[in-house]
Amino acid sequence: MGVSSSAELRAFEATARAGSMSAAARQLGLSQPTVSAHIASLEQRFGVELFYRCGRGVALTEFGALLHEATHRIRRAEEEAELLLLSARSQYQGHLRLGAIGPYNVLPMLRRFRAACPKVQVSVRMGDSRAVLRGVLDLEHDVGILLHAVDDARVHCLPYRRQPLVVLAPRAHPLAARGQISLADLHGQEFVLREAGSGTRAVFEAGLAAAGVQVRCALVMGSREGVKEAVAQGLGLGVVAATAWVPDDRVVALPVQPADLATHVHVVCLKDRLQASLIQRFLQAAQAARTIDGFPCPEPPALRP
Repeated sequence: MGVSSSAELRAFEATARAGSMSAAARQLGLSQPTVSAHIASLEQRFGVELFYRCGRGVALTEFGALLHEATHRIRRAEEEAELLLLSARSQYQGHLRLGAIGPYNVLPMLRRFRAACPKVQVSVRMGDSRAVLRGVLDLEHDVGILLHAVDDARVHCLPYRRQPLVVLAPRAHPLAARGQISLADLHGQEFVLREAGSGTRAVFEAGLAAAGVQVRCALVMGSREGVKEAVAQGLGLGVVAATAWVPDDRVVALPVQPADLATHVHVVCLKDRLQASLIQRFLQAAQAARTIDGFPCPEPPALRP
């Protein structure tokens, strides 16, 4: 019995990662029947079942999940080798993929990184903290910028910045005339909040619960820009990190007491990718860009994958 070919393993790994053979085929630049044939060859030659077929997608069997752990490591090693060769050949040419919760924290890091590595192509994908972390763990992102520390032995976590929360109010709202507010002032108020995966929302709701304050979620918006516009239209109060607040004549940003109501931005990557040259250079840029502003301080529980 011969060993499997690299093409078959690549087809398997791409299918396991993408969740369907058609998506894997697009990623690999192959036809769907070719990917299907590679996987069928593996299954028939070794007498194993790698996937359950479910509708248009697939799900890993127990054995398939074990094999994916091995092929995942192979793919990671190939990417590391390619990055190493690119950096040695062309003084940090290559492609760096970032995942970030928003532009406000990543851009100062990116400005310094681009100054040091102007030939590197950078792509940034936005998402909430859990999506960013999943991207790092699944090798979709080289580096992630998210809220809160990460409790995972595989992940290197660099504290970047503490971000106090501010409450947004329309200028006509009774609270808007105050210089600052307490959580008790918010009892019974209607709010425009981010989606459930938002770190800002999680910190805010934890602070409300600890203070015994109840508010009503009147509207959910998928971005902080959407929250601000809804507040400006009088649809409720909102909450954002102070660093993400962009002044608007229609809206007032109110500091909240207690002042420890804050999110904590971290830069993360896989520990076994710390030696990758582009990741090293980006972490150096993040170190140069970060502002401590009270770090360390009591933080909410670390985010788990």
